[in-house]
Amino acid sequence: MKMSDVAKLANVSPATVSRVLRQPDLVSEDTKQKVLQVIEEMNYKPHMIASQFRTKETKIILVVVPDITRPFFSEVLRGIEHTAVENGYQVILGDTENDIEREKEYIDLLYKKQADGALLLTARMNRESLEKLSNQFPIVLACEYVDGLDIPTVSIDNVSSARKVTEHLIKLGHTRIAHITGPMNIILSRDRLGGFQQAMKNHHLKVNPEFIPEFIREGDYGIDSGYDQMVKLLSLKNKPEAVFVFNDEMALGAVKAIQDHGLSVPEDIAVVGFDNLKIASIFNPHITTIDQPKYEIGKKATNLLLTLMKGGTIEKKKFVLKDELIIRESCGSKLEKSLKA
Repeated sequence: MKMSDVAKLANVSPATVSRVLRQPDLVSEDTKQKVLQVIEEMNYKPHMIASQFRTKETKIILVVVPDITRPFFSEVLRGIEHTAVENGYQVILGDTENDIEREKEYIDLLYKKQADGALLLTARMNRESLEKLSNQFPIVLACEYVDGLDIPTVSIDNVSSARKVTEHLIKLGHTRIAHITGPMNIILSRDRLGGFQQAMKNHHLKVNPEFIPEFIREGDYGIDSGYDQMVKLLSLKNKPEAVFVFNDEMALGAVKAIQDHGLSVPEDIAVVGFDNLKIASIFNPHITTIDQPKYEIGKKATNLLLTLMKGGTIEKKKFVLKDELIIRESCGSKLEKSLKA
């Protein structure tokens, strides 16, 4: 069945059928329902290849993610997918597995005209490459970012949120506080380390020189990494009283290491994480953490990209969404509560 057949059965023009499919807001409700009824009854499927030739659009969004196995990205991707589908777009997902060469291979889909724009949940390319890419295609960065680039970015304030969760540990009376970072070649790791250091400095608590670099350990996101880095902290003569961990996954590993060494959380060592994964509220003890509005990040980033793909402009470039400190028992607080960002 062709579009002209649908138009004939609905007693409208082919242009009206096209508008119902692509720009339904421009069609009256009665006409739209009449056309949709014929489409449903006849099981009409638009010919996408022919459509692409006419409109020079693929109606496809490329989403590049650094590691699809990380639970954090699932809600971000859900926000992206829902928003894209609501606007008549499909999503192609590219998992780089933290490999810059694979990231470049997925970006190549834009040059091959197989996607209309891209959402980058990773920003490992150099500044020059990102600038060149954004000058040629609609691009939005989410979660990760590069300072100073004229590219729309959606994230939280990682420095502020890391400072906030560290200050919470300090207010609970902890002074010997360690930090397990993410990979230090990632800006999020550097930001959260910066927030940790700011909180220590603001409260006149120095990371004692005898603990450096022992009290700042570099992990790689995963549970095993959190476990291994916590074991190293436990081997110190002066063990930390509390540990701020880059993300919830590594925080779970840190708690397991503490328990495996015959100690308790939070009685012997307090632990806080980041991201507010579902498992953080199930694991024993429940993990104090920073909640990122993951779904909203995906939704906002997609809406910005859709604006660019439709020829619009975005004056504001950096969108910072609110985080929330979720206080649970792993930090030493007896009651579960939350503090607004």
